[in-house]
Parts: sequence; C-alpha cells; structure tokens
Amino acid sequence: MYCPHHFALRMSITGKVLIIDDEPHVRKFVSLIVKRLGATSVFEAGDGEQGLEIFQAELPDLVLLDVNMPRMDGVETLRAIMNVRPDALVVMLTSLANRQTVEECSKLGAADYLRKDMPRAEMEAALQHIIDESQQEPEPNPEA
Repeated sequence: MYCPHHFALRMSITGKVLIIDDEPHVRKFVSLIVKRLGATSVFEAGDGEQGLEIFQAELPDLVLLDVNMPRMDGVETLRAIMNVRPDALVVMLTSLANRQTVEECSKLGAADYLRKDMPRAEMEAALQHIIDESQQEPEPNPEA
C-alpha cells in the first residue's frame, strides 16, 4: 500500500493513461493529476464497455478504473482487461473501500486502489508511488 515517505526516485508517466469512471468530474480530476505527472495521452471512458474498447485500441500504460459503474462494473472490466493484457497496470478507484471487492480486484491483478475522496496532493503522491513501483525491478526491501 502507498506510503508517503518512500520517494527516492521521481519518475513520471510518459505514455498513455486510460481513466474509466462514470462520473465526469472524477475523470476530469484524475485526468488533471496524471497530466501533471507527465502523461502524454489521456483517454476517458464513462463505463466499462467503452473503457474496454479504448483499452484494446490504445493499450495504455496505466488504467485508473472505478469499482462501481452501471452496465459493466469495475471488477468485470478488470477481469476483461487482464484477459487482454495480463501485465496491465490497473489501479482501482473507489468511494467506498469494500474489503471483499478490494481483495477480489487484487487477486485479479489490480496493482492498488485509491479512494476518490483523497486530496489532490495525496492522490498525486500515491499515483507517483504506484508508477515508481511498477517501473522498478523487484528488490529485497531492508525496511520490510
């Protein structure tokens, strides 16, 4: 899980990001954050079906995926994304952190989850941490 004190390296998103959320204001908020982190292309989808279509067409470097959406929810969308590309970097977005759903998403391959109500700076730092972690070779952590 995210820890705000682990920022030795500062890498940025240098590619495509896909934001899948049924709330336009959340998509805009997250879009601004990933652009500040250096994303070159940001795609937005209002539901899982549209998100899956964009994912298959663009193969983004990072997907930010809402858990609760109409038609095709985040768990179903995550499952479909992982069928297309098992190594996809997917971070779940949630308003309500239901432990069972978080565990299911983790088992399906989600890298992490973030609460939508995080302050901007905190979400930016959390995303930066997730990106940094995904770009590093696994090493033994003496602090663990």
